Amino acid sequence: MARILMISEQTPENRCVVGRFAPSPTGPLHLGSLVAAVGSYAMAKRAGGLWLLRMEDLDTPRVVPGMADDMFRTLETLGFAWDGEVMWQSRRADAYSAALERLLATGEAYPCGCSRAEIARAASAPHDGEGEVAYPNICRNGLQPGKEPRSYRVKVGSEPIVVRDLVMGEKRYDLAQICGDFVVKRADGLFAYQLAVVVDDADQGVNQVVRGADLLSSTPRQILLQSLLDYETPVYAHLPLVTATGGGKLSKRDNAVSLAVGLDLAVEGGRLILAALRFLGQRPPESLAGSCGKEVLAWGAANFDITLVPTASAPLSVHS
Repeated sequence: MARILMISEQTPENRCVVGRFAPSPTGPLHLGSLVAAVGSYAMAKRAGGLWLLRMEDLDTPRVVPGMADDMFRTLETLGFAWDGEVMWQSRRADAYSAALERLLATGEAYPCGCSRAEIARAASAPHDGEGEVAYPNICRNGLQPGKEPRSYRVKVGSEPIVVRDLVMGEKRYDLAQICGDFVVKRADGLFAYQLAVVVDDADQGVNQVVRGADLLSSTPRQILLQSLLDYETPVYAHLPLVTATGGGKLSKRDNAVSLAVGLDLAVEGGRLILAALRFLGQRPPESLAGSCGKEVLAWGAANFDITLVPTASAPLSVHS
């Protein structure tokens, strides 16, 4: 089993690329998650690095029993092999709690007693493109009289956060306008994804994050948390999303890539991975047609070129 160097142990001389794939076991893998798996694996291995697997089962009420095991078997049948042990977010509450305590101790986080309805009534900022309301800082300077802590928020500053993405280019985000002080521990007691993923990446030594463009808007929040917790910021590459024909949202149920839905991935795996590589702008040779998934992945690991990846979301054809 490969030992993963923590960021604090690495030097420019010994630092290797550490990438990861982090699905949520709330449903089967689908074409979009296959693209993210292929892109993250090929980029990490192209650099001679490690590729880790993390199970983001933090939102326990939404986890589907048995789905994580199906994901493991599906990935293995497709030809993927991950380095080290799988990390489970559901087992890391102590690590997230310690990070929150650090933020509270430095005054960068605070308890919030507001309900969603109260925030919606008080917010004067318009909703952003995802329907989010910017928190109007009601509890930033202390809980309101008679209020008990419901959640915990991190303070955002007035300066924009700059994201330098290998695929999408440089983007600037004004978090104060987009979301305001954001939640890192929810009212139901669960830690928020934004905090968990930052702590996980730091603890695993992840320095290359390759994932779908639907998470690009989360990146400035994660960069802020990395700064506040004195973590290094990974290199980011956000891949185009797979859409339905006509440009609509992809139906995960109709595009499942899973043993659980009856796909013979030992036969179909190579074709699916070829399609994912072509979707990502790569040019695998026709001679790979009919090859198994492991062989196609090996070609991707040896030849992946990030400069060929398109920025626009599009349908993925598995027949071309």
